Amino acid sequence: MLTLRSSDRDTLLATCVRALPNEGCGLLLGSADGAVQVVVASENVADSAKVYEIDPKVLLRAYRRAENEGLEVLGVFHSHTHSEAYPSPTDVAQAPDPTWHYVIVSFARRPSVVRSYRIENDLVTEEPVLIVE
Repeated sequence: MLTLRSSDRDTLLATCVRALPNEGCGLLLGSADGAVQVVVASENVADSAKVYEIDPKVLLRAYRRAENEGLEVLGVFHSHTHSEAYPSPTDVAQAPDPTWHYVIVSFARRPSVVRSYRIENDLVTEEPVLIVE
């Protein structure tokens, strides 16, 4: 399960909205139990509405911050501008870590949808997202 504070969900959504018409993206830092404590926005260096790529400098800084603050990099988030909140074949093929949470924001419907997945050996499993105040 992934746990997000409502303020972190809002930060995640705002990051994705600011990136439109491209996909927005970033990283999630927190504890091993899936509780997100920090949302790290990244420029989509792919500059695309169909794929995303985290800025390598943001990735490095996020890992350093996690280490310094006793946190873990829990996963990644990105938006789908016109499709459902489900990992695309590209998302699955590029999933770098089976322990990560892969959060997808979909703007295909209103209101937007936030869903989270685990991806391991091409197997996609949805997990609950708990929003807390």
